[in-house]
Amino acid sequence: MTWTAPDVERSEGYPERRNEPEQEMLRDWLDWHRATLLRKCAGLDASQLAKRSVPPSSLSLLGLVRHMSDTERGWVRQTYRGEQIPDLYYRSDVPDADFKEADPARAEEDFECYRAECRAVDAALEGAKLDETFTFRDKTMSVRWMWQHLVEEYARHNGHADLLREAIDGSAGM
Repeated sequence: MTWTAPDVERSEGYPERRNEPEQEMLRDWLDWHRATLLRKCAGLDASQLAKRSVPPSSLSLLGLVRHMSDTERGWVRQTYRGEQIPDLYYRSDVPDADFKEADPARAEEDFECYRAECRAVDAALEGAKLDETFTFRDKTMSVRWMWQHLVEEYARHNGHADLLREAIDGSAGM
């Protein structure tokens, strides 16, 4: 039996909280965009998820899931919290390995890795203050900037995911 990406619940429209403290709204947006990415994948089998729909690009839905796992880990756990943990998919000898090595045989494992990384990032963000700062590549930045960047990264890639999904089975605007 072929593995199929599970369905995911997500609020219709945008997150409901619109006049709450900034950090709560950033959390809502991050959660909403995570669910959106998974929703774009829901119901597709592993080979569909790994399909590169726009040659010669290596972009695929599975690659996006892998990329966002590494992105969240990189910004929050490795850079902000300073955890000494390896990258998930980055390889210096294979640029864009998160996309290029997206293998349907590992799709279920990659999805579980993504969900586990989201949980670990949520734990790492507990107690974070938006005005806290850290240094990355000789630049000082705030947790606020990092959190907004994660939301922006998801928003951009969810646009890619929408186009990829539409090319696979015609579904759009999910």
